[in-house]
Amino acid sequence: MKLLLNAIIKFVCGALLVGLLVFLPAGTFSFFGGWLLMALLFVPMFFAGIFMLVKAPALLEKRLDVKEKRSSQKGVVGFSGLIFIGGFVLAGLDERFGWSEVPLVVVIIASVLFILSYILYAEVLRENAYLSRTVKVEEDQKVIDTGLYGIVRHPMYAATVILFLMMPLILGSFYALIPFAFYPVLIAVRIIDEEKLLTKELTGYVEYKKKVKYRLIPFIW
Repeated sequence: MKLLLNAIIKFVCGALLVGLLVFLPAGTFSFFGGWLLMALLFVPMFFAGIFMLVKAPALLEKRLDVKEKRSSQKGVVGFSGLIFIGGFVLAGLDERFGWSEVPLVVVIIASVLFILSYILYAEVLRENAYLSRTVKVEEDQKVIDTGLYGIVRHPMYAATVILFLMMPLILGSFYALIPFAFYPVLIAVRIIDEEKLLTKELTGYVEYKKKVKYRLIPFIW
């Protein structure tokens, strides 16, 4: 019951926060892009939460834990929060004042990529039961080197990069792309710091890095 209550509170607070950041600057609830993003973001999240609550409560508990202990990661989380706030507010203002207009076909493509990235994200959760929202090494944790982890070392971050870069396009704002464009940079900083910890504390990670050479994007980085 405690886990269920925690999940409900965070889900509702997250939906309310995104709604306020998007619709309040827009000055209207008749914002198609805002409702589209809310549906694409929170409907799958709702059903994924129910599934994890029933089938993998330990994983859900890890995903709800957002308290970073490493100071470098706290900075990354703080800056990412600023990116989201700035991006959502800009998208709302763009809707109000009509600064830019994203073609419908681009919105559709972005929505499809968003859904596919969500599916990719779900597959990562299925493959790796050790995934948490914070950077740490658990007792008896093992290196996962199959499936998506056989392609890049951080497939979850790869999925989130696509997810978040699609958000401003779904919202119909090119201007909102400006703050969201900094997200991949933050993820790169997070990965570099995380790999220092994994190399030091996770048995077999040094060998895994030799086997899977790319961190985020195949054949690039």
